[in-house]
Amino acid sequence: MFYQRHADETIRKLSKMFGAVLVTGARQVGKTTLLKEVASEAGYVTLDDKLLLMSAISESGTFFKDNPPPIFVDEVQYAPNLFPQIKIILDKEKRKGQFYLSGSQQFAMMKNVSESLAGRIGILNLPCLSMRELYGISCNTPFLPTGDYFREREKEIAYIAYSDVWEAIHQGGFPELCANPDFDWRMFFAAYVKTYLERDVRDLAQVGDEVKFLQFMTVAASLTGSLLNLASIARDVGISQHTAERWLSILVASNLVYLLPPYRNNITKRTLKTPKLYFLDTGLAAYLTRWTTPDVLKNGAMAGAFFETFVVSEIIKSYANAGILDFPFYFYRDRDGREIDLLIENGGTLYPIEIKKHADPTKSDVRTFSILDKIPGMRRGTGGVVCLYENLITLSGEDKVIPVALL
Repeated sequence: MFYQRHADETIRKLSKMFGAVLVTGARQVGKTTLLKEVASEAGYVTLDDKLLLMSAISESGTFFKDNPPPIFVDEVQYAPNLFPQIKIILDKEKRKGQFYLSGSQQFAMMKNVSESLAGRIGILNLPCLSMRELYGISCNTPFLPTGDYFREREKEIAYIAYSDVWEAIHQGGFPELCANPDFDWRMFFAAYVKTYLERDVRDLAQVGDEVKFLQFMTVAASLTGSLLNLASIARDVGISQHTAERWLSILVASNLVYLLPPYRNNITKRTLKTPKLYFLDTGLAAYLTRWTTPDVLKNGAMAGAFFETFVVSEIIKSYANAGILDFPFYFYRDRDGREIDLLIENGGTLYPIEIKKHADPTKSDVRTFSILDKIPGMRRGTGGVVCLYENLITLSGEDKVIPVALL
């Protein structure tokens, strides 16, 4: 099954603005398939090919004479010495859309990109499939709980049954798994984790103890939607806190984990400083934490955390697909226990979002939003409760009940 990716249009725009385009993202999110479609007229080489990789490493000065631009170089992280050669060509020819690059590991590439190709390269971080993409929704506007957004979004809306939401949460968004419903879910993720540990963690991140790292991933997955407590994770895994910090940075750079920062300014000194941890694919998190079926997951102790993780990841996808690299997202929690699950900052306005897995929100769910009125220099925008209710309705004032189908 073919899924139209919302990032397609963004990559085409970047290719008209920059000499090179780099698409990063977690392993198997569809980077190669997407770039082959967008750059169909360019040549193609993959550095998974050992002979090509050897040529790229040992003969980088002549590599692009044998493989002239426009060219798509897949898995470019294996040959970072190609970046200076790309710079030389771009500076000489000054043409747009000459190089299309993909790679799974930001930590293996971004230093080289920033040093060699600053101002010459457009970057897109491709996420897993979104619900919009899975249901064939063409709207690619980043989510924002405003009237304009909802009017645009409601022009094209798919009915998503309650059971389908939990199927999607449990399955996750990796394209190959979504396109092949007959695939064994556990076997897919077992192979995915094995490949990630052997190809990325061992080779590129130089982590010696893969068993400990897998345990670290599992503990992190069990905390999705929670405040990050590295000291506790380190104790549970039996590693130092310094190692836990380094390993967490690997999960973040691998695009498997997102750290949501707390909102802070001079007037909010009583807010917490600790970020919240989210796995970016709920299917992978469910596999690691052994929630083996959608029914077990939706009735389990982590159902609320997984629903919150799903909503946050869907909103992140809408921004990532639009080419936005620095997400304007925060959460609010102060020492008095008052909290708002998600804040989206846009144009000096904070848009508050609560996330509830039930289908019967009340005005008490948005009561905390009034805290934002006390923040000088910021306006409180419209907000709402994202939940499993089926219709967009007013809850209190301008705040809405927001069905997941409108994310």
